[in-house]
Amino acid sequence: METPRPDLRSLDAPALEALALDMGEPRFRGRQLFKWIHEKGATSFDAMTDLPAGFRERLAETAQLGTLTEVRRQQATDRTLKSLFRLPSGRHIETVLIPDLDDDGAARRLTVCVSSQVGCAMECSFCATGLMGFQENLTAGQIAEQVHAMDRVARETFGRGVTNVVYMGMGEPMQNYGAVTASLDLLCDGLGLSPKRVTVSTVGLARRIRDFADDQAEGRVRPAGLAISLHAPTDGQRSAIMPVNRSEKTDLKALGQAVRHWYAVTGRPVTYEYCLFSGVNDTVEDARNLARIASWAPCKVNLIMYNPVEGTDFRSSDEPTLEAFIAELVRRRVRVTVRRSRGQDIDAACGQLAVAEG
Repeated sequence: METPRPDLRSLDAPALEALALDMGEPRFRGRQLFKWIHEKGATSFDAMTDLPAGFRERLAETAQLGTLTEVRRQQATDRTLKSLFRLPSGRHIETVLIPDLDDDGAARRLTVCVSSQVGCAMECSFCATGLMGFQENLTAGQIAEQVHAMDRVARETFGRGVTNVVYMGMGEPMQNYGAVTASLDLLCDGLGLSPKRVTVSTVGLARRIRDFADDQAEGRVRPAGLAISLHAPTDGQRSAIMPVNRSEKTDLKALGQAVRHWYAVTGRPVTYEYCLFSGVNDTVEDARNLARIASWAPCKVNLIMYNPVEGTDFRSSDEPTLEAFIAELVRRRVRVTVRRSRGQDIDAACGQLAVAEG
């Protein structure tokens, strides 16, 4: 089997400098490469006009400039965009561009929801991606490439580049920790994104939350935000819909200890993602239990109106139930926001990302 050519999008500046030296070029050629790939988002070596033609030819013969192929792009009525990308393995991932528009239709914020894996091993019973099972980890370059692709779409469609990135697409980011944290460097150094505008989500892998905090404190990882997909306020409820909670290493007690460690080490709050499911986790008593979790450390609770997923029996809570739930959280001084469905008509909303292979 032919060895695949290295993907230069996975390499940071020092690695590209080393590559240039190995190819007989001055070290600064590597810095030029980094600028073209990660700052300008070049899609071909021919575009790198300040590199010698011979160097570009050798690069084209020995390396790749990205490995994703866009297969399809859809736009929802609310102008959310979703792209389907094919990987070299033949598998597919989905990436979403979510615009926050003002009254005149101009984009105040443009958020890319990136995938970190093909499928997911967490098997959350309400999530389309979880129904796929785990299939493949993405590389740091493939994660960054999604953002660059959507940055081009954002500039074409909305006249400005991406402002925010959330690792909330397909997969459990903390199970692909090395590639995810490496991609943070590529995006922050390349696109110039502030780590404050990047959020990494997890179903609650306690050990990795601790690692993420410690690595940030030691300067090994960019200080991105942390979001936890909570979705239930007691062990019994959470274990029924999220298998990850059935282990003592990742149940609510372990999660609480990890969250306290996160805040003690980073000094930054955490966001809890909480989908409201009718008759499952949406009572006033559930809100009281959620408020107790919110007391672990400074936080924000992001309530999500559930989006339908084929093959599941979950339904979204109605508006009166939502209002009563919010009122109880507010009464208990919990900071709370509500996220409405975006891109639901193209299956681009929270929990809806999935692709059929074959």
